[in-house]
Amino acid sequence: MAMNNMLLAQLMKDMQDPEMMREAQQMMQDPAFQAQMKKMMGSNGFQKAMTKTKKEMQDPEKVKDMEKKAKQAIEEGNEELEKLEKIRKEQAEKAALESKDKGPEEKADGDDRTDDKPAATEEDEVPDIPSLNLN
Repeated sequence: MAMNNMLLAQLMKDMQDPEMMREAQQMMQDPAFQAQMKKMMGSNGFQKAMTKTKKEMQDPEKVKDMEKKAKQAIEEGNEELEKLEKIRKEQAEKAALESKDKGPEEKADGDDRTDDKPAATEEDEVPDIPSLNLN
């Protein structure tokens, strides 16, 4: 559940990013994306979920409960994102220190890495995201 909360929190942050929203808009204009969405929206599972959600949204108590759960999930997700960012920073600092500590002769003894690494591609920076089955 923590992973889903973290993804939800990241989504909420991304929705505040104008560049990210422009990219999403471009993606939604893609005919292949539109065809996939049409297919998904026509599925029985989606139709049942929408009917259930519509019914639940008519009950003010259920809406209040859903809002409370969503707010809590986002807060938990933000905490997890902060922890993850802290770990990443610590690992980067540790790697930088280890790299500084290694002399040129130590690097030659089995470490084939060079400082002339190619720039990370956008593909390298995208984390693996598990399939989110909402049914």
